[in-house]
Amino acid sequence: MITTDYVIGSPCWVELTTSDADRAVEFYGRVFGWTAESAGPDAGGYRKLLYEGALIGGLGPRTDAAQPVTWSVYHNTPDLEMSFQRARELGATALVEPVDVMGLGRTAHLADPQGGTVALWEAGTLPGMERTDDPNTVMWTELWTPSAQGAKEFYGALFGWEFNDVGLPGGQGVYSTVRPAGLGGDRYFGGIMGVAPADLPQTQGRADWHPVFHAADCDRSAAEAEAAGGRVYMGPDDVPGVGRLAMCADPSSAVFVLLTPDPG
Repeated sequence: MITTDYVIGSPCWVELTTSDADRAVEFYGRVFGWTAESAGPDAGGYRKLLYEGALIGGLGPRTDAAQPVTWSVYHNTPDLEMSFQRARELGATALVEPVDVMGLGRTAHLADPQGGTVALWEAGTLPGMERTDDPNTVMWTELWTPSAQGAKEFYGALFGWEFNDVGLPGGQGVYSTVRPAGLGGDRYFGGIMGVAPADLPQTQGRADWHPVFHAADCDRSAAEAEAAGGRVYMGPDDVPGVGRLAMCADPSSAVFVLLTPDPG
């Protein structure tokens, strides 16, 4: 589970980059009950996303038409410079050099060896999300990648992540769950799954991180997403031992997953 006890490599923030910020606020407000407020006059249109008053992520407009519409997952690091340099040594490509963010913290972005965005966050006054794992908040993160083994080698060396490989039903491959080094089984926070490049059209075949949001009723939330102008690509379907899930996209095509977890 994702928690707000942020250790090295923990998912600590999710952020939507979108082509239509106002429509995105309306869409996610309808699906999840989120509200949005400006991050300030110097934030370039960036908005804080809140659920019942708790900070649960951020939303910002694209800076140019070539920038992809996508959700990004930020990972905690106590030493941004060290993690940034280590990622480059492991084969990542720098996208945004380390930079201060209005005293809230420091961030940097890289592309991992499979092209997925590595978003790093070193906390200042903002550790990260204030609420997780509850309905209408982030409860899991997933990386779909052309090379699951390559991703495990990269992120394992960068953050010390530990993995547990689980065979998918019908022999359809392996899903690797991820947790921070040295912590118990209740701290698994995400998964890595190998996906053919042709099945990653949104990122032109590159690896893609996306959030999984806890839905109290997956079917109802999926129907609401469609009614609000989004799409449901897959599901809702039951996954034994996991719950009921659906893969969706908002009106600007940013992908996310809904999950109603099994009670056990």
